[in-house]
Amino acid sequence: MAGADRKRSSRGTDAPELAPRLALGVPGTRVPVMLPYPFAGPFDYRVPPDFTVAPGEIVLVPLNRREEVGVVWDGPSDASVPDHKLKPLVARLDTPPMAEPMRRFIDWIAAYTLTPPGEVMAMALRVVRPASASSHAGWRAADPRPEIRITEARARVLAALEGGRALPTGPLAKQAGVGIATVRAMAEAGLLAPVVLPPTAPFAIPDPDHPGPALSPEQAEAAASLRAAVASRTFSVTLLEGVTGSGKTEVYLEAMAECLRQGRQVLVLLPEIALSSQWLERFESRFGVAPAVWHSDLSSRIRKITWAAAADGRAQVVVGARSALFLPFPDLGLVIVDEEHETSFKQEEGVVYNARDMAVVRARFCGAPALLVSATPSLESVANVDAGRYRHLTLHSRHGGASLPDVAAIDLRMHPPERGHFLAPPLVAAVREAIGRGEQAMLFLNRRGYAPLTLCRACGHRMHCPNCTAWLVEHRARRLLQCHHCGHTIPIPEACPQCGAVHSLIPVGPGVERITEEAAEKFPDARVLVMASDTMPGPHAATEAARAISAREIDLIIGTQIVAKGWHFPHLTLVGVVDADLGLAGGDLRAAERTVQLLHQVGGRAGRAEAPGRVLLQTFSPEHPVMQALIAGDLAAFMAREAAMRRPGHWPPYGRLAALIVSAGDMEVADRLARDLGQAAPRGNGLEVLGPAPAPLSILRGRHRRRLLLKTRRDVAVQPILRDWLARVKVPHGARVDVDVDPVSFL
Repeated sequence: MAGADRKRSSRGTDAPELAPRLALGVPGTRVPVMLPYPFAGPFDYRVPPDFTVAPGEIVLVPLNRREEVGVVWDGPSDASVPDHKLKPLVARLDTPPMAEPMRRFIDWIAAYTLTPPGEVMAMALRVVRPASASSHAGWRAADPRPEIRITEARARVLAALEGGRALPTGPLAKQAGVGIATVRAMAEAGLLAPVVLPPTAPFAIPDPDHPGPALSPEQAEAAASLRAAVASRTFSVTLLEGVTGSGKTEVYLEAMAECLRQGRQVLVLLPEIALSSQWLERFESRFGVAPAVWHSDLSSRIRKITWAAAADGRAQVVVGARSALFLPFPDLGLVIVDEEHETSFKQEEGVVYNARDMAVVRARFCGAPALLVSATPSLESVANVDAGRYRHLTLHSRHGGASLPDVAAIDLRMHPPERGHFLAPPLVAAVREAIGRGEQAMLFLNRRGYAPLTLCRACGHRMHCPNCTAWLVEHRARRLLQCHHCGHTIPIPEACPQCGAVHSLIPVGPGVERITEEAAEKFPDARVLVMASDTMPGPHAATEAARAISAREIDLIIGTQIVAKGWHFPHLTLVGVVDADLGLAGGDLRAAERTVQLLHQVGGRAGRAEAPGRVLLQTFSPEHPVMQALIAGDLAAFMAREAAMRRPGHWPPYGRLAALIVSAGDMEVADRLARDLGQAAPRGNGLEVLGPAPAPLSILRGRHRRRLLLKTRRDVAVQPILRDWLARVKVPHGARVDVDVDPVSFL
């Protein structure tokens, strides 16, 4: 068995580094096969004498007492295993092989994240046995035709098959305006002859020359630069920055058109699949057809079809969530990451990776340009522009001559809400005025549910999750308390579980449900829509919400962060942020950066050409640099200030971070392992280890958690240091150490 970098598992096994590989394809020899499990590397199998295999071929192999799908991998055989102990390959699956750039990409991610390569590869084989395109039965007109009576309905069926056409039963009946029974009766009478139809293309072909919207001179210049990057067929990275409403999507659709003209494929990553509804409308308007879509809500059948279409090139454009990064494109010519600043691109469980950064790596292995798009770029991307690693294109103006919204703060110390309420009088008045003018308003609060905390007014007991260090969030509409970390729920109790006082539990603080309740009181005639992840569970709900808002069937939108990302609501003129200070609490390195990005994005939903927008920020700290940057509209100055604060201490992006997260079901085991790791921590110039310390979520899903943080200079490679560090400490049974290179969350 060949070795590879790995993530330390609960068993604490070690593994050597991945060696260069070159697989053989000669009958009777041995080949390494990577399996979609957290093994340290591939296993060798014997090639039967009746067929040959090459790297990338997807094969069926024996593993213990079952058969598993694997991929013939690159590299030499493991000489330590004698030939007579090798098991033979069972079969070669009839599916497109995994291309060499994809295999290199998987090895790279495994080495970078210290994850077993098979675990990374499993993400590329989620559809384990992709179905090949199958043929379908259809009908053609019989020749010669039997001498029987032709009714009007039968005549319509025969007319639909004129010229030798052949159609399946359902489409034939629909086109002829008859029932399926009529078609079957004609077949039994000999009027129709069966025929095998070729497989139909699962996705229509986008037309790159389909008329698109007229671009402004600024947009046209940026589009020309992106088309040139695509035409060069070489790797590059471009940051496309543009104010909200500047038409960034229309610009990068032109880059996609150039890629399609070259016959290559395009991958677009979106942070929230709910965003896809309006994005798909823009795509179809530009190219005449819909693209392929990839996300977790797809049925198993559609996922198989999409996977196979991506693998054989029939899906020319795929838009999806971060997992689309692992689809088997044979000729990827452009990779786009929209809203590149979004932290939801970071996968926190399983294989821990940032899809934004890995998209750049994938583009490099494919020799294709990568395009990162945002109105509020991450400091990491800005630093790469400053260092000359990324190109930079900027759209300074809103499309169609629209002005940016006016931003103002409501000082809650001067204008407090009424007792028991959360909307300040100036915000209430502004919402009434906007709705009274026939315009739409939005209230934004990045907190789901009714209240984030429930406590007993008799004894002070706080309702908490038994599995996590977290309060239970009240969801009044569903009459339950829920943990948003592990999903634990209980009905709202009648009495306090601590002191037994009846009807003593009270909600503390607002969530969107509570704001909705207050809005119904303040604006009784307003038509209200709540947009949150639990009220809009998928793309279909998002599509209907966008339709209702665009049709002006909604007066007031109340939403969480889902409303901040990429929506275009032309009649929305007012955005009120209920708690602008919410994201600034705690010691998160990126708290200020995230808050300014989120609030700028949500504020950018307000106003378009014919209706100027207004944003009101309810805050207890209007003097805070985040609030001042938003009011002044000077995000560049804010980012420069953030950079100046991080650079001296070598904090990202001017240094490197890697976290070790210790977890165990027993607190003493977790403490002992964390202490052992702390004592074995690496020492050296440019290295600093912080911790061990309890994680902010010190208990999660019943496991006790401790964190250690490795901080280094930017020029220090952390992976060798981490491998050496982990090798010094034995991980006891029932415990584990997860590695997070370049952490985004510090919970």
